Amino acid sequence: MLCQTPLVGGEEHICLKCLCDLPRTGHNFLEENPATYLFGGKVPVYHAAAFLHYEKGGHVQQLIHSLKYHDNREIGFRLGRMAGLRYQKAILSDRPDLLLPVPLHPKKRKQRGYNQSEWIARGLNTLLKLPIDTTSLRRTKETETQTHKQTYDRWLNMQNIFSVVDREVLAGKHILLIDDVITTGSTIGACAEALLTIPGVRVSVLAIAMA
Repeated sequence: MLCQTPLVGGEEHICLKCLCDLPRTGHNFLEENPATYLFGGKVPVYHAAAFLHYEKGGHVQQLIHSLKYHDNREIGFRLGRMAGLRYQKAILSDRPDLLLPVPLHPKKRKQRGYNQSEWIARGLNTLLKLPIDTTSLRRTKETETQTHKQTYDRWLNMQNIFSVVDREVLAGKHILLIDDVITTGSTIGACAEALLTIPGVRVSVLAIAMA
């Protein structure tokens, strides 16, 4: 998919060389890292990490675009499993109660046919074996594109766009939010703000990539 070289037995979508060359961040899930800095002073995220670096025109962008815009949900599953192999031990040392993929607005989900973050969570969960919650958090507003907005404007644009459906189900839980790409952290931050209104909730974050 990335280098157009024919695959050999055991390879799927991506050859072994391209897999090995994907730019890992080296983030430690249990310690401060650049992903955690995005939320500092804004929302109290417990742990955070991103698996890969996202660069314009790079291989990670190709994979994410294929996942989001070309119905290639298997890539999400594969990337989720890869992140699981990297972070399984750290995540389970402070075990979350559930995985919560960042929800899409119902209109966008209908257009796309699936939520890419849910497929990442499915791949991750082949190793973590935790419940995946796709119903307790809802995106209630369809926002305009964030692409050309500055960091502060992105955070303002994402205020109050998520709502919790069943607070009692999530009360006291440690929730691991799953997303594809962290840019400024505004989307995940808005999810976390909604969840942290519930008594006793802790929120951690795992993304496939960070821009």
